[in-house]
Amino acid sequence: MSRVAILTHQEQDNQLVERLHHAGLMEISRTSIEDVEEGSMHPEVDRCASRELRLTRILNILKQYEKKKGGIRAMLQPSVPEQRQVHRRTLDEKIAAADELLEDIERYVINAEEDIEAIDKRLDAIEEQRARLEKLAALDIDLGWLGTSRFTVITAGLSGDIEALRASLADTPVHVYSETVDEEEWAVLLVAHRDDAEAMRQAKHFEEIEISASGYPGQRVSALEREKKDLEAKKKQLTENLRDIFHRRRDDIRAIREEIELEKQRREIPERFGRTRYTSLIQGWCLASHVERLESLVMEATDGTAAFTAEVASRDSDDAPIHLDLPDWAGSFRTFLELFALPRYNEVNPSMFLGFSLILFFAIMLGDAGYGILILIPAVWAYLRLGAYSDTIHDWSLLGIWMGIGTIVAGFLFNGFFGDFIPRFIYGNPDQTFYSATLLGYELPIDALHKPLIILSMTLLIGLAHLNLGILLGAYQNYRRGRMKDLVVDQAAWIVLQIGGGALIGSMLLDLWVLPSWLYYLSLVFTVVGLAALFVNNGPMGFFELTGYIGDWLSYARLLALGLATAGMAMAFNIVAELLPSLVPYVGVVLAPVVLVLAHVVNLLLQALGAGVHALRLQYVEFFGRFYDGGGRKYTPFQIERKYTEEIK
Repeated sequence: MSRVAILTHQEQDNQLVERLHHAGLMEISRTSIEDVEEGSMHPEVDRCASRELRLTRILNILKQYEKKKGGIRAMLQPSVPEQRQVHRRTLDEKIAAADELLEDIERYVINAEEDIEAIDKRLDAIEEQRARLEKLAALDIDLGWLGTSRFTVITAGLSGDIEALRASLADTPVHVYSETVDEEEWAVLLVAHRDDAEAMRQAKHFEEIEISASGYPGQRVSALEREKKDLEAKKKQLTENLRDIFHRRRDDIRAIREEIELEKQRREIPERFGRTRYTSLIQGWCLASHVERLESLVMEATDGTAAFTAEVASRDSDDAPIHLDLPDWAGSFRTFLELFALPRYNEVNPSMFLGFSLILFFAIMLGDAGYGILILIPAVWAYLRLGAYSDTIHDWSLLGIWMGIGTIVAGFLFNGFFGDFIPRFIYGNPDQTFYSATLLGYELPIDALHKPLIILSMTLLIGLAHLNLGILLGAYQNYRRGRMKDLVVDQAAWIVLQIGGGALIGSMLLDLWVLPSWLYYLSLVFTVVGLAALFVNNGPMGFFELTGYIGDWLSYARLLALGLATAGMAMAFNIVAELLPSLVPYVGVVLAPVVLVLAHVVNLLLQALGAGVHALRLQYVEFFGRFYDGGGRKYTPFQIERKYTEEIK
């Protein structure tokens, strides 16, 4: 990464900014230098922002009424945004196009939305009033009687305990009339002389219903039904009109909004410049490999009058942004690294190590070829069908392809194809492996359920290699930083301790080999030196460093544990399906395949989730704990990003 500075005359700002925006070669930072004024946004930013806001509002309103596909149809025929081809034109021309579009649809869309909101409120009120009227229908009275007249006060309502209500008004001049609504509720009419209205306040177990209407409840309900039907028809028509507008004009709205957004970005960026009376100072960052291209562009845009400097950032820079240069097929690895933290500028980029080990661990923990095929097929479909339209789908579908292939390989290695489906249902012998082969003198497959110790040994060896990869990366990192002392006490000590201690343990405790006397004493020296460096560097806490490392190593046994869980659950579901026909005659024959499909899908989802989470944990905790801190800032060049438009000459 190189630190770049450009000094140019202010008259050339617009042309230079446009060229920089199209090229996307430079991240523009805010200039903060003594005696240099801060820049300001272009006055036309407000014009762009107001149109962008209005277009966004219209688009958000219309999207609510989009007729969306659902279920399998939505998955097989997803909606892909259309890229409109646009010619290069001035801001005034784009503003004019936006104003024309807004004038055509804005007022109608906003008014239609307000009408729909008013209809919804009225429909809610109708439903509430209807519910009240239906309960009062049992009284069969003219609703115009309710309220206070010249001589009487009449109140209608509901009671959940009619006897208690009557008792509470027994000593008052209030008359109580009731009709049963259901077993636990009564419609009640309270009638009193106007002078005795206060006595109604003594009523208990009574909920008054206030209705301002005339006519009998049944008549009023019918009128409300007619009003509701008319309102729903009007709402349906408004909704269809908005849906039609969205279908016809959405690409126009998205295209012009995107064009104005890009214009706004160009006019906002001068705020980061430094300014003198006549010049502008533009500072930022550029990839070291792009410096010559950037300088050539600047000179071309300014007719060679600009001053251009570029200085490669030092390895210990705290300001330089991070650009992860990964191949196309490894784009998803960046996502998992960003979930933890980007590396500092002087740290190793662990993306590839993280990605490969993540796929390996996931494959071992899922370890079923059938499940791998179920992952691979939709991943390939998404990559071929949608990958060209979305970078996210492109990257994640590629990851799914790698994970699917890895899981298929692990399934063939560990004798898993939907558990023991093939031996149980096709061969008729669940104890048989679903294939038999010999590779380099080793018999395949290795049945994980019957030979777990072999798998455990494999996973612990993989874990030891993974941890030591982290130690070696830490050593390389310290070497590049010139921190030789840290390299010796933090990494070299662990390496010699493992070599010496491992040789002694294998010889004396596990009886795996016999060490010659010279190798025995060399291993003893390595062990003592490693332990001494560990305790000198950490003091008494060195003991916990040692036990912590052993704990990290044993943590890789989860690769076996989750693999056994996947195989065990799959086998259990197969056994249940096998027993169903005998347990449930006739019906069991039909249920068995249904149970198999549903159970294996659920098992795949649960075990894949567990495998993904635990594979990431091994990266973030055990692996990164050996060398990685993170804390870098992502490199974000000033560039055009188009989704809905394609500029043509």
